[in-house]
Amino acid sequence: MMTQTDGQEYGFFTDVTLCIGCKACEVACKQWNQLPSDGYTFSGNSYDNTGSLSATTWRHVEFVEQFDRVNPAESRWVMMSDVCKHCTHAGCMEACPTGAIVRNEFGSVYVQPDVCNGCGYCVPSCPFGVVAIEQERGIAQKCTLCYDRQKGGLEPACAKACPTDSIQFGPIEELKAKAKRRTEELLAQNVPARLYGVDEAGSVGDLNAFFLITDRPEVFNLPPKPVLPSTHQPVAYLSGFLATAALAIVAMQTFRSR
Repeated sequence: MMTQTDGQEYGFFTDVTLCIGCKACEVACKQWNQLPSDGYTFSGNSYDNTGSLSATTWRHVEFVEQFDRVNPAESRWVMMSDVCKHCTHAGCMEACPTGAIVRNEFGSVYVQPDVCNGCGYCVPSCPFGVVAIEQERGIAQKCTLCYDRQKGGLEPACAKACPTDSIQFGPIEELKAKAKRRTEELLAQNVPARLYGVDEAGSVGDLNAFFLITDRPEVFNLPPKPVLPSTHQPVAYLSGFLATAALAIVAMQTFRSR
């Protein structure tokens, strides 16, 4: 049982080797958070009808089909349940002009719906393409890590519903230790396992929702080196200053020549 005063940060550890693609996490997330259906249009992309994370889909199961034309026996399906990463350095929170996006007492990145003005600055500022504007209310929406359930001492609905423990919830440091042990076990079995979002040196930092994956991050629609947009600001400012200075020099020389 978690409490608001234990001082720990909580998050998700998602192990793709245990995911069976049942989508129980998607259904549980929608049901608990009262999110509308995305329709039943056949996408043609395996068994995926939701397509991607959105303002109304806060958990999305990726179906990765890898077919070996030379040796069909080597073909495989890999599934991964994607979600907001609740970054250590969150681009959405950095870009929010109203303070609507905060880090709550459980270490989760949370959008306060009554403060959000729907400006959308957070959308392009997320390196993972997670945040989206919900059109009906005009506010930013994404996974809350079931903030209301956590306050009641319960684990998030998706982790509760996962039948294989592919999605595990708990204190971040405990999850990281567990994830590293799991990675070592798989490597000993010649499974090409690696952790994504742990011990990261980039501008985004570690993720409070991290993954054990068995291929390149791009295969699972994850950026190999996520970067905050603000990382490029100093260069942009310098370029703008140099361009302005160059124009000023040209204008001055033109004025003198006349």
